[in-house]
Amino acid sequence: MAGKRTRQTTLSAITAAAVCTALLTVSAPAARAGTTAEAHPATLAALQAFQARGGPGAAVYAGDGKSSWTLSAGTGTTGANRPVQADEYLRSGSQTKTFTAAVVLQLVDEGKVSPDEPIETYLPGVVTGNGYDGTRITVRHLLQHTSGAAAYTPDPLVNHPAPLPDGTYDLTASIRKGLAFAPVSVPGARFTYSNTNYLVLSLLIERITGQPVHEAVTDRVITPLGLTRTVFAAPGERSLPSPAVRGYHGVRVGGFFLWFPATEADPTLYSGAGAAVSTLEDLSTFYRALIGGRLLSPGMLAEMRAAVDTDTYGSGYGLGLVRVPLTCGGVAWGHDGGAPGFSTMTLVTEDGRHASLVTNVLAQFNAPGSERALLIDTALCEDRPQQP
Repeated sequence: MAGKRTRQTTLSAITAAAVCTALLTVSAPAARAGTTAEAHPATLAALQAFQARGGPGAAVYAGDGKSSWTLSAGTGTTGANRPVQADEYLRSGSQTKTFTAAVVLQLVDEGKVSPDEPIETYLPGVVTGNGYDGTRITVRHLLQHTSGAAAYTPDPLVNHPAPLPDGTYDLTASIRKGLAFAPVSVPGARFTYSNTNYLVLSLLIERITGQPVHEAVTDRVITPLGLTRTVFAAPGERSLPSPAVRGYHGVRVGGFFLWFPATEADPTLYSGAGAAVSTLEDLSTFYRALIGGRLLSPGMLAEMRAAVDTDTYGSGYGLGLVRVPLTCGGVAWGHDGGAPGFSTMTLVTEDGRHASLVTNVLAQFNAPGSERALLIDTALCEDRPQQP
């Protein structure tokens, strides 16, 4: 995303089967009158390009501290002209990690956890074996994906521990599944994104608070912020609440595509690494509240934003928080997420700008990464000069 962006002056035609007419809705009453899609032509073009490489539908919810708006392209339900809305439920995937990290750092603020203490202190015997040593891996290493844990993505079809008789998953068994992949580095040596880190942190939250992780995140983050359409799904809650964007599996090759409903896995498979359900509106509210200092002390928020360089996440990854440079200058903070049927991302800036996007497929091949980066940058940088 860094560097000067070349804007397209025209948008190539997209087949009607792939993209429906764009729809704009406006969230702030003062901005409602007379506002149309033509008010955001660059973001609309970027959205259409993103959706042409993504799922059946896509949407972006964006704005500043005064007003917000939603652009939608395609459809949230195949076979119908039903644009994705910003208040519809979706699976936020790894954006859950920021919720989990916020709770861990609240426990640090309360003196119940130390970020530089080995995880063995709090979870004796959990992170051990196969080359792992919990006496050398700290809480900070886990939060920042520098523990050395190998990449691991739970999958309900091909990559998961044995489920319990009721179809849920034991958190300790999920951790063991992740630790079955040998370490890729010594702790602290380099960044390697792994869901295993946040499965361990989920168990840490449970041990320290005495609550299931979904209850702790709800009590400490979701309820205090008034996120009425955000749910850290409890064991057994597999279906999305209504109204919801429908998620799909499928493949797109040029103008040809095939979609079928995404698998609904039990949320315990993902736990604090990816079980949250939310909306574009609520995700924007959450990150704006976090960056605005409503969840953590100033010192702890500064530690959360202290990022290590990565090759994947813009210019850096903090403690459950991504730092992304903007082409109009400055940086934005947030996280991306992937879950069966959904690819999402939310970024916010200190001055109140925000953008949250979704497409209703999680592409395994030929994913629209560059189009996603262009879309969220364009939404955040509207009417602002580009930096060289």
